[in-house]
Amino acid sequence: MTLEAILAYLHLLAILTMVVFVASEAALCRIEWINAAVVERLARVDMVYGIAAVLVLLTGVLRTWLGVKGTGWYWTNPLLHIKLTLFIIVGVLSAFPTMTYIRWRKTLRATGALPAEVEVRKTRKLVMIQAHLIALIPLFAVFLARGFGK
Repeated sequence: MTLEAILAYLHLLAILTMVVFVASEAALCRIEWINAAVVERLARVDMVYGIAAVLVLLTGVLRTWLGVKGTGWYWTNPLLHIKLTLFIIVGVLSAFPTMTYIRWRKTLRATGALPAEVEVRKTRKLVMIQAHLIALIPLFAVFLARGFGK
């Protein structure tokens, strides 16, 4: 029971970290705020977001393997598959801003040039889509935790 509580805590902590950092990206990635320091910061914030996402996945998988309900209960529930599908979609979408931030930082360091307005708006839109999709995942989680989908 203690292991279950610790895994649940670590999973929740990773989720909250992920949400905080995707929200930070959304706040920073605005054409009005883009400057050299923000470009550098976006790359760092995105790195923490990515690490948190990996920890969300890792702690979630550990909960299915080591938790009280076990793999048979979780992996046969379609709600878990919906959660994972949404998480994978968010992960694929997040690759584009990540590569963009790396490119922005490389260009900034090489030439001092800031990203174009159209690029900032496009990137922010992808970040916002991620944030909204992440907000849907707990909806399926609460129903999953209460035995729906079985």
